[in-house]
Amino acid sequence: MPIAPRTLINFPTIEALPADLMRGRGNASVRALAGARWVLRRKGDGRWLAMAGRGRLIGLAPAALRVALGRMDDAEVLARLDAPVRTSGVLSLAPLRAMLADLGIQADYGRARGLVRVAEPAALAFAGFDRYRRPLWLTDAAARAWAMMRSAAAAEGVALEAISGYRSHAYQLGIFRRKLRRGQALDAILAVNTAPGYSEHHSGRALDIGTPGEPAAEESFELTPAFAWLVRNAARFGFSMSYPRDNPHGIVYEPWHWCHGAGAAR
Repeated sequence: MPIAPRTLINFPTIEALPADLMRGRGNASVRALAGARWVLRRKGDGRWLAMAGRGRLIGLAPAALRVALGRMDDAEVLARLDAPVRTSGVLSLAPLRAMLADLGIQADYGRARGLVRVAEPAALAFAGFDRYRRPLWLTDAAARAWAMMRSAAAAEGVALEAISGYRSHAYQLGIFRRKLRRGQALDAILAVNTAPGYSEHHSGRALDIGTPGEPAAEESFELTPAFAWLVRNAARFGFSMSYPRDNPHGIVYEPWHWCHGAGAAR
């Protein structure tokens, strides 16, 4: 059985996303999408590097694609995309050491904050769209739980929106680099964002949740009927709020951040 067409397939530096969920950026990419099954996107900046379909890769940025693939050749990539469905398995954590060193984050960061390293899943399930009409990616279990929880809330007149779900290590690294370039201090960033490799979003089990008419990822979310509903009901669907006030991880209060699964990594 081939990989389900609405699955994100993870590689160390790129991710393959179903072409039918992607929006073209200009005439050339729109034409390429028409005959493609997958879009290969660089994790760090979201740049489209290639399309895949009909047993071949169509390079959009050939030089950048070769760098991103490293020792993998086209045949290896295509074989992975056509492999049987594998919803388990994670990617290596080895690249994290270089990421943390690049940012100047101490090696004992996780131990000092009571946080564990979080591996990226090898594959993630399509869980609908977020507030911004971007595809939302979660583990199979979290995707099913999110759909049930959102439906149950809607039946009681409460609208829940996903603000964001899965984020890669490289994406998290990009957040830090952008904030540092804007002049923010590293300690101030670490109070709001966990270091690359330590965010629950890497696991595919965490969601930032909002509600229509309210700003995203703001403490004011706690005053909404949506938050009150989550406090009463989220546990029934396996979700818990990860960062309450005065949490031991040094993370600011995040009433919008909920993670699925007992023993979720912090």
